[in-house]
Amino acid sequence: MGLFDGHQAIITGGASGIGAATARALGTAGADVTVIDTDESGAEAVASDIGGAARVADVADASALTAAIDGAAADMGGLSILFNNAGFSSNVTPVHEWGVDEWHRVVAVNLFGVFHGTRAAVPHMLDRGDGRIVNMASISGTRPSGGESPYSASKAGVAALTVNTALDYGPTIRANAVSPGMIDTPLTAPLFEMFSDWADAVVARTPTGRVGEPSDIADVVVFLCSDAARFVNGQNIVIDGGLSLHGSGVDGISERMQALLNPAESS
Repeated sequence: MGLFDGHQAIITGGASGIGAATARALGTAGADVTVIDTDESGAEAVASDIGGAARVADVADASALTAAIDGAAADMGGLSILFNNAGFSSNVTPVHEWGVDEWHRVVAVNLFGVFHGTRAAVPHMLDRGDGRIVNMASISGTRPSGGESPYSASKAGVAALTVNTALDYGPTIRANAVSPGMIDTPLTAPLFEMFSDWADAVVARTPTGRVGEPSDIADVVVFLCSDAARFVNGQNIVIDGGLSLHGSGVDGISERMQALLNPAESS
């Protein structure tokens, strides 16, 4: 028997990175998994690997995400696990230089997306009498770096929303958050490509001596969704190899980005 036999799980942003690793881990452990993403082909590829299903929805669109979650729960015969993983950041720049629409979009996906997913999933979990929700926060929400204001603000909001969810729905539903450090995913790839020495700088500040992998986060999410974490509720688990002991994952990136964009000002 698998650890999650009889469970139904939904992963948002599950087409790549941490979401894909978690979907595969849960599916391998016996859960019936639905992957939700805006990347249809990516979601279908991950779902195919584990005999799951894929649906297309933008988590910032409450109606679309609710329809996707309701449909997935109906197809799977219930819902017991939700990983609100979808998120992104589009820029690194000082607060006053962020465009209003761009700032709103980051918060809409990272924070409102978690609210929309939770709001849609909770009724199904209450009907079942059992639910496990894990939300994607970040060390940027606990120790922000310069230039990432909408991202860090949205992730701090996710941590607070997680506590509210735990308080509102315990003991039927447990809700926890994970706060990754620097993980090698499509979200961080542009930084490593733009600054070839960045990986070495991160490793030098990380006591475990390496950049994280998606599986490092997926394994903790699986634990939090399992009965082994039955007394863990309302927590924000930092998973960064110790990086935040020395700062945040993108400390100094804003300054380097400004120097790259405005070389005359930095000379």
